[in-house]
Amino acid sequence: QVQLVESGGGLVQAGGSLRLSCAASGRTYAVGWFRQAPGKEREFVASISWSGSSTVYADSVRGRFTASRDNAKNTVYLQMDSLKPEDTAAYYCAARRTVAVVSTTLAEYYYWGRGTQVTVSS
Repeated sequence: QVQLVESGGGLVQAGGSLRLSCAASGRTYAVGWFRQAPGKEREFVASISWSGSSTVYADSVRGRFTASRDNAKNTVYLQMDSLKPEDTAAYYCAARRTVAVVSTTLAEYYYWGRGTQVTVSS
């Protein structure tokens, strides 16, 4: 069983930056970031492979968000730049169980964190 804990959320003005961290209690394979705004479904944001050599992003964040990882620390990061009010949501990290490759599909992730809130003011 792997536990995931997100941190780094907060309140930021539009155009600002935040870096989210996802600390795992053990080894993780591919890790994804998802977000959920009030009244909306949870949506894919980014995914990074186990090696870190492969990443995929939602169209809405590509070019502004960057996923990275430090496997020695069992931590995955999401650098968020040029933030917009529409990025406001609870952000969750999730890990695939034994699969190293990226995925945009929520159902393919087995372990989930409890989320961290990101609020972007205009």
